[in-house]
Amino acid sequence: KDVQKEREPHVYLSKEEVKEKIQSYNSSVTDKLKMTLNANGVYTGFIKVQMELCRPITVQSSQSQGRCAPSNQETAFYLPDGCVNTLHISSTNTVREVIEALLKKFFVADNPAKFALYKRCHKEDQVYTCKLSDREHPLYLRLVAGPKTEMLSFVLREHETGEVMWEAFSIPELQNFLRILDKEENDQLQILKNRYAAYRSKLEEALRGVLKPG
Repeated sequence: KDVQKEREPHVYLSKEEVKEKIQSYNSSVTDKLKMTLNANGVYTGFIKVQMELCRPITVQSSQSQGRCAPSNQETAFYLPDGCVNTLHISSTNTVREVIEALLKKFFVADNPAKFALYKRCHKEDQVYTCKLSDREHPLYLRLVAGPKTEMLSFVLREHETGEVMWEAFSIPELQNFLRILDKEENDQLQILKNRYAAYRSKLEEALRGVLKPG
């Protein structure tokens, strides 16, 4: 169930409260992805983000990485469903910074503004997915919820803006999308042809059986 962003007040914890929560968190961790509290009060840890992208992403090749201008070394493809990435971040990192880090890790050339980070949580036997604001801190949410992903998990999606804003995409991206659509169309056309060829073969076989003399 997708719901609007919940207006949850950010509780500012004292350094001692943070220390206690981190100790409790680390005692419950089963995958060795523990949190560390630094002397300045900033803590670091890991979050896992599931990629749920409906549209293809544009990825830079190793030759074009670091360039600002669009390059013909870019390719577009669909990310496999259920792909999960682990990031090491700090308590000061915002949602926007987490999105940028994820895209950088995958060498994604798309504009980070096209994406949004969501939290998925369980409440009263139901699963809720809520969009996070750019200024929220995912590691704080992870700390408060505890290490169990059943209680809280993070999901990267495209912005839900209704119709796709194609003008936000570059020409190489649009050209790659067209190539992908052409391939999908040809694949589906071949599947239909094979299906009807199989039907035709069975009908012809049945007709030959019926028309056989006495």
